[in-house]
Amino acid sequence: MTRRYTSEIGIIIGPTKDIPAPDVNTNEQIMAWMMDTYSMNTGSTSTGVVTGKPVDLGGSLGRREATGRGVFTVGVEAAKHIELDISTARVAVQGFGNVGGVAGKLFAEAGARVVAVQDHGGTIYREAGLDVPALLRHVAETGSVGGFPQAEVIANEKFWDVDCDILIPAALEQQITAANAGRIKARMIIEGANGPTTPAADDILQERNILVLPDVIANAGGVTVSYFEWVQDFSSFFWDEAEINARLVRIMKEAFAGVWQVAQDHKVSLRTATFIVACKRILHTRELRGLYP
Repeated sequence: MTRRYTSEIGIIIGPTKDIPAPDVNTNEQIMAWMMDTYSMNTGSTSTGVVTGKPVDLGGSLGRREATGRGVFTVGVEAAKHIELDISTARVAVQGFGNVGGVAGKLFAEAGARVVAVQDHGGTIYREAGLDVPALLRHVAETGSVGGFPQAEVIANEKFWDVDCDILIPAALEQQITAANAGRIKARMIIEGANGPTTPAADDILQERNILVLPDVIANAGGVTVSYFEWVQDFSSFFWDEAEINARLVRIMKEAFAGVWQVAQDHKVSLRTATFIVACKRILHTRELRGLYP
């Protein structure tokens, strides 16, 4: 199915066109099949047509963890501005895969307590903090957090009532709605998923002075390292993981600082600030290029 789909979209993808990357229900193996199919159809190996490939086929070290690492990085930067001590923070995570699992692991390593996790298998809670390494092993073995022995099971809907400082929706879109936004107790929400907050919920959160780090910057770590992968494929020169992580952290910090400053200057939310930054860049480059013909 993957190969047939790749053949059908072959005219619109390419290393200098659209470049697919893995997301929900896709992984390194599917990216490998896509790369191979495109290469066979074009007559030469084209590793740069997709990212998120296995490392042995031109993939990048650090790519799998990149989105979660980006979530953690901007979360730490934002916490400084609202005087939230990460080492004592309580974290709730929705989704515990490549994004939520990695982010949860990094927050736990920084001293935070991951008190609740929800995925398709259910919702678990432990006020003293979950054993994140053990939970990650359990998810790898069973496919979900369901059945994890070192926690109590709570109703899925109760996830939004959990006392926490940081909430990380890292699963699917439209999870935070007008129906549950008023119940959230977090001081900060870091959008690891794409579009997890509805516009109506966003307004409620802003009225309640809950800081929302929007997906367009919070989960940009993945696409940033996808760009690193593309660059490495073109040059056939690959970086070690420490260099990739250092470059990622630097870019995420700089991007967040720029957005934060715009938000402060214009007295707007971080989501609005990201659009202001993006629009200014596009309009500036359009002006520099001029009109043709």
